Amino acid sequence: MAETTPSPRSGYELDPKLLEILVCPVTKATLEYDRAAHELISRPARLAYPIRDGIPIMLADEARQLSEEEAERR
Repeated sequence: MAETTPSPRSGYELDPKLLEILVCPVTKATLEYDRAAHELISRPARLAYPIRDGIPIMLADEARQLSEEEAERR
């Protein structure tokens, strides 16, 4: 069988224990894991922190601003 290389977005799963301890560096609010987008979402800050190679990038400068629609989901 041929090995497949994981894509940069979907090849890694976030450890649930890590998610329990991570908080938004801006608001200190809990984060939601968006598996499809491979991001950690902070609704109060309206930011989406990327996860690269299985590592959450918890820098506000690296985060994507959520649209109003995205922030209000769930």
